[in-house]
Amino acid sequence: MKTKIAILGSTGSIGKTLLEIIKKDKKNFEIVLLTADKNYKKLLNQAKFFNVKNLIITDQSSFQKVKKIKNLDKINIYNNFLSFKKIFKKKVDYVMSSITGIDGLNPTIKIINFTKSIAIANKEALICGWNLINKQLIKNNVNFFPVDSEHFSISYALNNNDIKNIEKLFITASGGPLLKTPINQFKNLKIKKVLKHPNWKMGKKITIDSATMMNKVFEVIEARNIFGLDYKRISILIHPASYVHTIIKLKDGMIKIIAHDTTMKIPIFNTLYPNNTKSLVSKDINIKSLNNLDLQNADLIRYPHIKILKNMPTYNSLYETVIVSINDELVKLYLENKINFPDISKYFFKLINLREFQKYKKHKVSKIKKILELNKYVRFKIRSKHI
Repeated sequence: MKTKIAILGSTGSIGKTLLEIIKKDKKNFEIVLLTADKNYKKLLNQAKFFNVKNLIITDQSSFQKVKKIKNLDKINIYNNFLSFKKIFKKKVDYVMSSITGIDGLNPTIKIINFTKSIAIANKEALICGWNLINKQLIKNNVNFFPVDSEHFSISYALNNNDIKNIEKLFITASGGPLLKTPINQFKNLKIKKVLKHPNWKMGKKITIDSATMMNKVFEVIEARNIFGLDYKRISILIHPASYVHTIIKLKDGMIKIIAHDTTMKIPIFNTLYPNNTKSLVSKDINIKSLNNLDLQNADLIRYPHIKILKNMPTYNSLYETVIVSINDELVKLYLENKINFPDISKYFFKLINLREFQKYKKHKVSKIKKILELNKYVRFKIRSKHI
């Protein structure tokens, strides 16, 4: 029997990588649903190749263009995620949630009801709405796989080991594109230089987050949420080669290190085949990287964003939404050439320390609506201040 699959955000890098894996084992899969926002041409090509009968195109303009295309009568094309009830007559086996940004939260939570397993690559969903996601996972008895290489590696390394046995968890970071750039040059950096990541091919937003180390702040918050660890037991280590993805020190003195090549294909493959039912052809062990791990503590002067972790709430709160929203808008302003690179950190701390935002530390996450409304409010406030 074929494994039934749905992919939220199939035209993005995660979705495309998953489809590349499925392509090599096509006969064993049936893709029930693919979704995209604006990239409808790529989506239609995917649907044709994999014989997909259901598509969701959330951008209204793109949706209308597709509706005018002839010879698509065998494909059901929808415009929003309320269509899940029409599409899924019974639960699928596996869902990949890889829609980027806060827009991925609502469909991620909604689709849990229609699947047996879900792999989530959406950082914002795991950071802002973990309580809501976990509640649905438990309620619907759904298997969950984190897709981030770090969090998948942590999960893989634990292998049913009790979280209480962890003495210290280390999440590694490449140091980003500016690891060796003198700090006194940051103010005059060209965006083109900041977008040149040494190890990973990523989008502009996450590459900027790598340069500020905000992506690792997010990953620490994710780890706290997913694995139930307090912040004191999680640290960030700079590892320029990006070969080791996590180091776990257990209370019995043992240390587990998980390493793999700098490709998202490995964690994605392992969420699709969690019981090692298939083998992935990969590179030989990188002896050079293992002989030169070059691990080092993160410099808080170079990466000031990390400081925020000392003042985070001990539970999933709306403050995480404030942080995500502020960072998103500041990165946009930088990419629009309205602020310089050091301004991202400068305004970040100025904004998060405002009383109107600090109060959200006391607000626990209870509804999707509150997260989405707060996200819009924070973004509006930042834009209205004309930073």
